[in-house]
Amino acid sequence: MKFSQLSIYLDQLDSTSSRIEITKILSTLLKSAQDNEIDKIIYLVLGRLAPQYHGLVFNIADQLMLQSLSLCYATDLGEVKKLYRSLGDLGLVAEKLKKEKTPQHHPKPLSVIDVFNRLKTIALDEGEGSQDRKITEMARLLSELDGLSVRFVTRIPIGKLRLGFSDKTIIDALSWQQNADKQFSQAIKKAYDVLPDIGLLARLIKQSGIENATKNIKPIIGTPVMPMLAQRLKSPAEMIKKMGEVAIEPKFDGLRLQIHFQKNKPTKAFTRNLNETSWMFPELESIGQKIKANSAIFDCEAVGLSENSKKMVNFQTTMTRRRKHEVLSHSQKTPIRFQVFDLLFLNDKSLLHLSYEERRKLLKEIVTDKNLLIVDEYLVTSSPEVITQKHKEWIKKGLEGIIVKQVNSEYVPGRTGWRWVKMKEEEQSKAKLKDTVDCIIMGYSFGKGKRSGFGMGQFLAGIKDQETVKTITKVGTGLTDEQFRTLKKRLKKLETSQKPKEYIPGIKSLLPDFWVIPNLVVELAADEITKSPGHSSGFALRFPRLVRFRDDKSPSDATTLSEIKKLFQLQ
Repeated sequence: MKFSQLSIYLDQLDSTSSRIEITKILSTLLKSAQDNEIDKIIYLVLGRLAPQYHGLVFNIADQLMLQSLSLCYATDLGEVKKLYRSLGDLGLVAEKLKKEKTPQHHPKPLSVIDVFNRLKTIALDEGEGSQDRKITEMARLLSELDGLSVRFVTRIPIGKLRLGFSDKTIIDALSWQQNADKQFSQAIKKAYDVLPDIGLLARLIKQSGIENATKNIKPIIGTPVMPMLAQRLKSPAEMIKKMGEVAIEPKFDGLRLQIHFQKNKPTKAFTRNLNETSWMFPELESIGQKIKANSAIFDCEAVGLSENSKKMVNFQTTMTRRRKHEVLSHSQKTPIRFQVFDLLFLNDKSLLHLSYEERRKLLKEIVTDKNLLIVDEYLVTSSPEVITQKHKEWIKKGLEGIIVKQVNSEYVPGRTGWRWVKMKEEEQSKAKLKDTVDCIIMGYSFGKGKRSGFGMGQFLAGIKDQETVKTITKVGTGLTDEQFRTLKKRLKKLETSQKPKEYIPGIKSLLPDFWVIPNLVVELAADEITKSPGHSSGFALRFPRLVRFRDDKSPSDATTLSEIKKLFQLQ
């Protein structure tokens, strides 16, 4: 497929917000794609070059792209910047310059694979002089494309393609191309949860059909499995009623991690939002000496410890490990213990279909360490009173609460059924709501008085509803002065002149002064959830305050509208 053909589809997708229309357009596009290009087409329409867990980024900011446009169209940089201020979209700037200026090279029909490979080369270019090379190569690529293609190829490297859909809509489109409906979406989603590379999955479906491609999917070392998540229930009595016999585990205030071990290969670690963070944990280099296995995938919580007392520290302190510089120094200041609670894969065999107790038995057998890898304790019971007792006991020990798990349950990625249920107590937030809410920051507004110096006074937060983000609250409390300053800097980089397509705004008085692209997730506490005609979700958080920034979560991990409805009923 020529990239100019793909651009026509991109233009159609850019021009509609209808979910059904987007699915139909994508279905037609995927049906016309060849085996060797369908994965690349999918990555490009999602604005990336690989599955999310690869962590491949362009490192091209707006300023660098402005220089590429200046070079490509032999136009003064000041003039390009002026045009950008006027149009507010570098893709439109590039398209306008293409029409008005004479390019240095005549356009030639590049294929999707050509453009993909050249963008990947630009993204992988690192080291001394790489910024100048990126500017030059980006300019050269743009000069060889038509006007419509230029609009989209300019947006992709700076993270501004944003067509308003994610992997979930691609899954529906893959089903739609087979039967003009979502009949096969569930089967594809089940396979995707085990192998979350939507490009690879699409290629397998293209080659062998949906049934053959999805029936034998199993975990692969180095590719994170979507984590199994806990639901909420009102009381221990209801837990026993819905779940029967359960296992009670402590809930730690740490970083959810999936550890992938393969003998004689580097050990990898992934967060719950599929980001690889192996570099944060140099301790993992010695994991092979602490387990009896050739290969394994562990589900665990990375818990930071104080340097001297070895007592558990809070999540924010644990996350100081994120700094890529002086990793060894930070690992010494904040030692880590991995509280392991599940085993997904062992010696080239998937364990997802085994029961909780069968997986725990194997886990206990293969972990020989007592310091770095700690297999969580658990207690099996059918008594609501025992659940309450253990919850109070672990809260007193400084833990977050408990996780209650059905003893005969398989490991099912995502938040489905009543297999796992969490029971927390937000002591520090002093919240009356039984659980916190993970929200996406949608925009922010100017501050008044003291906060005018920060450049912001409050932010608008939203929750997920399918592929859209709906408003639920504005937050201006719970942040320190330093957090306000840091947040403003982060949001400034995410500002966009136009409201993102996936955002459903509330009433006019709730609109922010500045929109930002969906990127930052925050954990909020509140006194209660109330019904609200002003917010697009139909609900509002009463007295919301920031508990912490959740850099370990992506927008896809945010609380959903259906979860808010359940929390509302649990009050």
